[in-house]
Amino acid sequence: MTVIRDSVPDFDLTVPVLVIGAGACGMAAALAARDAGADVVVLEQDRAPFGSTGMSYGGACAADTASEQRLGIADSKEQFLADILAMTSGRTDPALARAIAYEAGPTIDWLADRHDVILEAEPGWTGLGHSAARLHFPADRSGSEFVGMLTGAVERCGVDSLFSARVDALYATPENRVTGVRVRRPDGIEQIGCEKLILATCGFGANAEMVDRYIPELKGAQYYGHEGNRGDGIVWGEALGGTLADMGAYQALGLLSAPECVVVPPTLTIAGGFQVNSAGRRFHNELADVSGQALRVLAQPGAVSWIIYDDRLHQQARDGYAEYRAGEALNPYKSADTPGGLAEATGIAADGLAATMADVAQLKADGGRDTFGRSFADAYQLTPPYFAVRVTGALFHTQGGLQVDAHARVVGAGGRPLPNLYAGGGAARGVSGPGGWGYLPGMGLCAALTLGRLAGDHAARSLGQATELVA
Repeated sequence: MTVIRDSVPDFDLTVPVLVIGAGACGMAAALAARDAGADVVVLEQDRAPFGSTGMSYGGACAADTASEQRLGIADSKEQFLADILAMTSGRTDPALARAIAYEAGPTIDWLADRHDVILEAEPGWTGLGHSAARLHFPADRSGSEFVGMLTGAVERCGVDSLFSARVDALYATPENRVTGVRVRRPDGIEQIGCEKLILATCGFGANAEMVDRYIPELKGAQYYGHEGNRGDGIVWGEALGGTLADMGAYQALGLLSAPECVVVPPTLTIAGGFQVNSAGRRFHNELADVSGQALRVLAQPGAVSWIIYDDRLHQQARDGYAEYRAGEALNPYKSADTPGGLAEATGIAADGLAATMADVAQLKADGGRDTFGRSFADAYQLTPPYFAVRVTGALFHTQGGLQVDAHARVVGAGGRPLPNLYAGGGAARGVSGPGGWGYLPGMGLCAALTLGRLAGDHAARSLGQATELVA
């Protein structure tokens, strides 16, 4: 993770736009740059695209899309922006939040119309900070399916992608203009020059030293993410004069099955499920903060809790989520016809579980609000057979990184863009505020795709010009 300024090699080749990382951000950037007429090369350290995108459900939030309109979902860019600002208590970059809120919808539609990468709005995904059903998923709600669609689109556009290509150094002038990169491949080292560089690398979730420094409350917590998330792009950008922001921001979940490591869909709680600890007692509002719930789960005895739901919700999750369905082979989902039987199957305290299930049933019948502030007015009433799955809290990906502007240009002191450097995905600051409590579901891929498209388009349009002078 070096920036070399004292020597400029004879590059093996030079390309107009160079992208590091073949996740959602990198592939969106490559597609946008090609659409704008630029030649592009994408470098990916793994043998094939996957990364954080492949480990996700493939869901991205976006407002006022053609898919929402077809389904009759009332939403707007202004409403999306208001939700971002409300979720973060206004503690995010308002200009970046506006850019993402206003450009995410056009990005989803562009992917579908121009590149046949289809994400459809999911009517059941509301709450958790979203005031409208604006999460968009591939048909199987699978990140690997989404990666496959993006990969196919990149190949059809004639983008050159190099795999097993790990960048270990950037070359730059004393004025911080990037001139190229050093790439280690199985057959040797290559030097590739560029006019514009887009950092579409991941965050730093797999870098224990960076996590300990920036997110101390998750020190030692389980990390469920791609092992390539070492923060390389963030380190390079800072060395080139880029500003870091919201480094304590992250997406965590209290929904990782333990010990099987199956991600349990939040739709189980959105539709009427709830969480209890080993004593059978609820301990928070399950719908208030999908990321912050991880710390609350980790604070329970044994750092685990149980999600309580029923067969109807179990079947919906099976039908809708490939990962949940595949997880059945590991037997994490326990079921019984009675609260007592469910307690026996799980080891949850029987008296506590029975009392909590009765309390929740009454709240649902009354349409009441509990002491944690959760309303059960629209909640589905659970019926036998009941289900439970044990979960823990885990870090999924980081949300802090390089400060970027509305074109995804990395900015330095005084907000001035660096000469020819862009960032998105885990390398860039997100719009989740300064901590782990401001994350909106689907915001990781939303920001990655949107900033990737903005970066690729602007990089291509500004070729041959001083980036900082191009609006």
